[in-house]
Amino acid sequence: MASCNNYQTRLDASLWQEDGFMTYQVYQTLDGKSKKLISRVGDGRIIKRFDRTGTAVAGEDIVCPHFLELKWGYGCPLQCAYCYLQGTLRFLPNKKAPNKRPVEDIEPAVKRFLDEVKRPEVLNSGELADSLMWERSEDALSKKILPMFKGAKHRVLLVSKLDWIDNLLQLDEELKKNVIASFSINSEAVAKRWEMGAPTPSRRVEAAGKLFDAGYEVRFRIDPIVAYPEEWLGGYTTLIDCVFKRLAPSRITIGSLRGLQSTINNSKDRTWTEYLAERSKWGRRIPFAQRFDIFSSILQYIQNEHNYNNLALCKEPVSMWEALGMDWKHCRCNCTW
Repeated sequence: MASCNNYQTRLDASLWQEDGFMTYQVYQTLDGKSKKLISRVGDGRIIKRFDRTGTAVAGEDIVCPHFLELKWGYGCPLQCAYCYLQGTLRFLPNKKAPNKRPVEDIEPAVKRFLDEVKRPEVLNSGELADSLMWERSEDALSKKILPMFKGAKHRVLLVSKLDWIDNLLQLDEELKKNVIASFSINSEAVAKRWEMGAPTPSRRVEAAGKLFDAGYEVRFRIDPIVAYPEEWLGGYTTLIDCVFKRLAPSRITIGSLRGLQSTINNSKDRTWTEYLAERSKWGRRIPFAQRFDIFSSILQYIQNEHNYNNLALCKEPVSMWEALGMDWKHCRCNCTW
């Protein structure tokens, strides 16, 4: 099935079309084509297309295929020092503490979406939340939300650092086809230093392996990569070897450490910010030359040692994709079909 999420917004108000409860917009693909797609359902509180990165054309434009968010809940129980939710959710009473929306609010939007949207889409359930954060309760995404998608042409993307997968292992085979499991992983040293409360990377890989064995499509995000400690590369090659020893991921997306100012301002532990010496359209980040060395080293290792090429970058500009010789115009990264 062809990719159908690789779209950038054309910011032209004349292209908006209201259809009662559904809003559509003409989007421009990364390769310059145009498609009329769902932009939001209702007021966008539940289902809305992520398009805040703007249109990628050249240079410092961020390459980010605009995907649909399924905003079923928000927050995360983990305490990663560089978590962007610290800034994104800073105005909420409980900040980034886990919260969820009532199912009665979610169900009408999902039902309307499933009834009317014909083009297959991936809905990202982990942009504002860890997708597995309620899996040890009766409010689990796997119990309340995922069953709505059984037999649909659309799929739900789970994005998580948790290994709470028991419920997912119990889902029937037909529903598994509507789910993509994506795990964010890091080197053991980086996770121990800045990902407080998270399962170790090896535990996350093992959880991913169990889902793979159970028939799920599994993806990985190696993000945010940090050149820490001094001999950092060995930590990431060990992680990569661990992944391929356990399973065959369908896709790997890599990204480097970055921080919006709102994230930095609301982070209690800011030691990670010492690596962010460059300013950009997407906050502060590791300098270009160092990012290039990081990406090229890791990409070459994956390609040469594991003969694997389903690779993409996260939140990187056109200039980085081109410097690495990667095809950004046909990007297939974590959040896309």
